Amino acid sequence: MYASLKSLIARSVSRSHARRLILALCLCSSLLSLWAYIRADTLPLAVLLFNLATLALVGLRQWSSRKSIKFQPQELAERLLQVQENERHRLSRDLHDDIGQLLTAAKLQSEWLKRRLPDDLQGQCAVLCNTLNETLAKVRDVSAILNPRQLTSLGLEASLRAHLLKTLENTQVHWSLECHQRLTGIPEEMAVAAFRITQEAVTNMLRHAQARNLLVRLQRLPEGLSLFISDDGQGFSPASNPGLEGQRGMAGMSERIDQLGGTLSVSSQPGKGTRIDALFPWAPRALERASSPKVLE
Repeated sequence: MYASLKSLIARSVSRSHARRLILALCLCSSLLSLWAYIRADTLPLAVLLFNLATLALVGLRQWSSRKSIKFQPQELAERLLQVQENERHRLSRDLHDDIGQLLTAAKLQSEWLKRRLPDDLQGQCAVLCNTLNETLAKVRDVSAILNPRQLTSLGLEASLRAHLLKTLENTQVHWSLECHQRLTGIPEEMAVAAFRITQEAVTNMLRHAQARNLLVRLQRLPEGLSLFISDDGQGFSPASNPGLEGQRGMAGMSERIDQLGGTLSVSSQPGKGTRIDALFPWAPRALERASSPKVLE
C-alpha cells in the first residue's frame, strides 16, 4: 500500500515538472517569435529549431497522456477495491475490539445484577441478558463477514464452508460445497476475491432469488482457480453494464475478477436460476506448480 502511494506521488511530481517545462518552452517560443517579428528579420534557424522542439515535446506529452488515460479505469478499480477492503478491515476491528468489548462488559454487568435482583425482576433481567447475548453474537458475525480472518488460518474451502453454514442455517436452502482438490498455496488476493464473489452471490440469492438449492464448486485447474456457483431461483436479466444499470453486486464481482486478470460469466434468465463461472488465473511463478494439482485421497 505504501509502495503504491509512493509511486503515485512520484508520478504526480514528474507530471507537474513536465507541465511546467512545457509551459516554459511555449512561453520562450512565443517570445522569440515575437522578437523576430518585431525586428522584421528572417526567422533565425535557432528559433525555428526551438519551435520544432517545443511542438515535438507537446505532441509527446499528449500521446503519453492518452496512454495513461487508457489504463486509468483499471487502476482506479484496483485502488477502489483496496480502499474497500481496508475499510472493511477497519470496521471489523472496531466492531470486534471496541463495540464487542463494551457489549461483553454490559453482559457481565447484567449477569451480576441478575444474581442480586429480587425474584419479581428476574424475568426482565433475563430478557436483558438474552438481548445482550444476541447482540454480541450479531456483532461478531458482522465482524467476521467484513474481515474473514479464517481465510489465513483455515484456508478458502473451510472459510466458505463456515460462511455457508452460518448464513444458510436458518433458511430452507439446500446447499453443497464441492472441492475435490487441495487448495493450499492460493494467493491471498485470489482467496479474498473468490470469498467475496461467493458472499455476494449468496446474499443476492437470499434477497431476490427465493432459491431452494445452491451449489458452489471450487476446482484447481492448470490455468487457474475455477469458481462455479449455481442456484435454482427466480433468475434475472444480467445487464451489459451492471454498474450503470444499478446491479452493484454484479459490478463488484466484475471489478474483482478484472483486477486479477480473470474472466467472469453470468448466465441467468427469469424463472431459470442463475449460474456464475469465474476463473482466477495463476500468477506466472505459480503456473508450473498449479499444473499438477493434488487430489485428496
